[in-house]
Amino acid sequence: MDAVDAPALGRAARLKAETAAVHGRLDARIMAAGAFTDRAGYGRFLLFQRLLHEDGAPLYGHPALAGLLAEAGVGARLHLVERDLADLGQPRSRPAGAPEPAFAMGLPDAAPALGWLYVLEGSRLGGAVLLKGAQGLGLTAAFGAHHLAPAHEGVLAHWRRFTAGLEDADLDGVGEQQMIAGAIAAFQRAHALADFAFG
Repeated sequence: MDAVDAPALGRAARLKAETAAVHGRLDARIMAAGAFTDRAGYGRFLLFQRLLHEDGAPLYGHPALAGLLAEAGVGARLHLVERDLADLGQPRSRPAGAPEPAFAMGLPDAAPALGWLYVLEGSRLGGAVLLKGAQGLGLTAAFGAHHLAPAHEGVLAHWRRFTAGLEDADLDGVGEQQMIAGAIAAFQRAHALADFAFG
């Protein structure tokens, strides 16, 4: 993206544009792995989701973002992924050899954390499509696919609340770049976790 065009875009639009390539590669990686071909593939998808949401869970308690997150009504979904694993009879614990949690040494600054949260919350937008894939395997939002269930207020309404908070966050130009870098890092991390989960 040309630097002079960037300020004309809202933050969510900028993040979408700046992460389009790495996001596309991740989606292709997951689909190529047969995540929704059968329950075995879906089980590997759940492992991927478990590792990613374990990475992201601490960010929902970030003290600098407490007001924004409360207003947006967002929260970690790790417990839902763990319920799905239990439904399928899979271990809920971190498997041996898995990468250490991304923030085991401490939380990042607020700006890159916002980039990460953009990725985590943005995954809800594709949840409806993925839920249909899970339903093809005999799973539902009440069994095996809890974490793919839409927000009570609706997917788009939930996303608008989150992105409104994103727009209102107090970030300067440096913070904006750190936010974008955080989102790119989150997608790159997700790709590494997909490689581990799918082999």
